[in-house]
Amino acid sequence: MRRGEREAWTALIEGRKPAKRTNKYGAQRTGRYASKHESEAAAIYHALERRGLIWDLEEQKRILLVEGKGRVRPITYVADFVFTDRIGTHVVDAKGFKTPVYRLKKKLASLLLGIEIEEV
Repeated sequence: MRRGEREAWTALIEGRKPAKRTNKYGAQRTGRYASKHESEAAAIYHALERRGLIWDLEEQKRILLVEGKGRVRPITYVADFVFTDRIGTHVVDAKGFKTPVYRLKKKLASLLLGIEIEEV
């Protein structure tokens, strides 16, 4: 039994509400965003788009890094924000903690696709 399941079961037996769950890094969801940091970054990018300083703003854009074959699933990276400005296209990630999987996918994006992921 996992920790969250155990807490829910104990709360049910004791007749109380289970504790509010957060992700394993302590970030709490803010509306539709994974963290307060990502929510604040989204507000800034949407304001820049309204002013016409950036355009083609996309959130949670999937980028295929390596195609799958047979039973091996493809490797994808989900960028928090992708937008274009007068300099070019930017792939941005609102990052609080750099996990080993994130670091690997950032390297794959750079080496295989030439995409440099910016962190805010």
